[in-house]
Amino acid sequence: MSVPPAPPLILASRSPQRRAILEQLRIPHEVVLPTYEEQGDDPVEHAAGKARSVAGVAQERPVLGADTVVVCDGLVLGKPADAAEAEQMLETLGGKTHEVVSGLCLRTLAWEELHQETTRVTFRALTPRDIATYIATHEWRDRAGGYAIQGVGAALVERIEGDYLNVVGLPAAVLIRLLAARFSGIYGFG
Repeated sequence: MSVPPAPPLILASRSPQRRAILEQLRIPHEVVLPTYEEQGDDPVEHAAGKARSVAGVAQERPVLGADTVVVCDGLVLGKPADAAEAEQMLETLGGKTHEVVSGLCLRTLAWEELHQETTRVTFRALTPRDIATYIATHEWRDRAGGYAIQGVGAALVERIEGDYLNVVGLPAAVLIRLLAARFSGIYGFG
């Protein structure tokens, strides 16, 4: 029996990592850049703001918004402004366990689901040379906490507890559960 294709969901994000995760999971989607301006450190609030900012173009299709921050010793680490700030972030994370916290908003005209997912990541002890070598890759640009676990940044990591794709940029396990529950098989899950 053939199943009609699912309507593409709207991804309210500028993140190429989030697009790549949806492609990896074979979830049809279209990107609409959000017009929401982030203020504060709440990733759930930011995810909702992004999704709500593009809801007008979605019509009947679901809209997905997401945001991610890194928290270490109570300090929220967003995206570094420059190499010096990225270096400070890596110095903070070296030899410690931190949390990657993502907010997710999935909404339609009829309902809205807000969720938060946390993954614990432990970095190995980092030498000044380790940090300088990583900074030279420029991989830290536009990355919460100043690193990309799916790239060279994997060499900084000693252990991870939780959803790996959450660290990459999208809490995939939460998203799949929501799609299965809300759309019973339309997106291939459930």
